[in-house]
Amino acid sequence: MILSCNSCGKKFVVPDSAITAAGRTVQCGSCGNKWKQFPVDKINKSQLVSKVTEVVSKTRPIQQKTQKLKKAKKRNIKHREISLYSPEYLAKKHGIKINDTDFKKTVSKIEKNKDKVSFGFYNSLILFLVLIIAFSKGLHFSQELIVQSFPFTEYYLDYFFETIRNMFEIWKNLIASY
Repeated sequence: MILSCNSCGKKFVVPDSAITAAGRTVQCGSCGNKWKQFPVDKINKSQLVSKVTEVVSKTRPIQQKTQKLKKAKKRNIKHREISLYSPEYLAKKHGIKINDTDFKKTVSKIEKNKDKVSFGFYNSLILFLVLIIAFSKGLHFSQELIVQSFPFTEYYLDYFFETIRNMFEIWKNLIASY
């Protein structure tokens, strides 16, 4: 027998002997939906009508529903957030005992440091690259002025710009190879 889930539509193969004439509760292995499955061959219209009348006759009074809602409200448990730096938590979890004055000082330091935002590794890396590029462009535009003032720097500047050109060629070839 092939069963299909009412919720997600996934199909399952089940032996015919697994589902009796009284029906059986089955659960979808994909979505977890549960339903009562009857044999496909043996379902008559009279059985469907009797099942519908049974379901209709089993309606419950409204008072019972409100009582269940009240029970559900009573079961709601409010979880309080425990500070990881509270003396109670540290003593219970880690066995660390802290005086209240020391605790207040450390908490105030932590709260002050929460407002600070660090620049971060990638932001500082980007800033470093931008500064290097700006420095090299500044050298490139003022190369003639520097060489006129300091003639011995000509070889150093030529070597610096040749190295940069070589690095760009390496990157170009690396990217082109992929």
